[in-house]
Amino acid sequence: MGHGGNVIDELMTDHREVEELFGRIEGLTPGSADRKLYADQVTMELVRHSVAEEAYLYPAVRRHVAGGDAIADREIEDHSTAERIMKDLERCDAGDPEFDRLIGMLMSEVRSHIADEEGNLFPQLRAACPPDALDDLGDKVRQAKKVAPTRPHPAAPDKPPANKLLAPGAGLVDRLRDALTGRGKKA
Repeated sequence: MGHGGNVIDELMTDHREVEELFGRIEGLTPGSADRKLYADQVTMELVRHSVAEEAYLYPAVRRHVAGGDAIADREIEDHSTAERIMKDLERCDAGDPEFDRLIGMLMSEVRSHIADEEGNLFPQLRAACPPDALDDLGDKVRQAKKVAPTRPHPAAPDKPPANKLLAPGAGLVDRLRDALTGRGKKA
């Protein structure tokens, strides 16, 4: 979290980290407790990443990219789908048969979303947005991820200004819960 560079570089680094966690999950046998650990870690990263994109990336897409409203709306819908899957996954242990189905759905959804962003959205944004604005967005995304929630909140607002106002409070509560429970950390 918080890699440096412009918004596209920042988000693509997040994508690589998520893919690395997916690879770790896929490399373990079904039922392994570490699969739940990595699923929690990937959820934490994806939620922070999504909140930051919704607060800063997608408003910039709406402003700078031709057809940006439709693109941003589709990306936010992808986030909503992934967030509902993560919420269901949160309730499963690694040994639960539902865990394998849900983690497979999440991987498929997120990999499709990443391919679309990296193949379509990011090149369009890079072409339409001045480099200094991309750098500024990178800084804003890094700051947003520091205070963003770490747990899925499917009913939370996903568009400014409400999402920018509520995310830091939810993030504080989530980080306190994570610290008290050890969520996302090896026992």
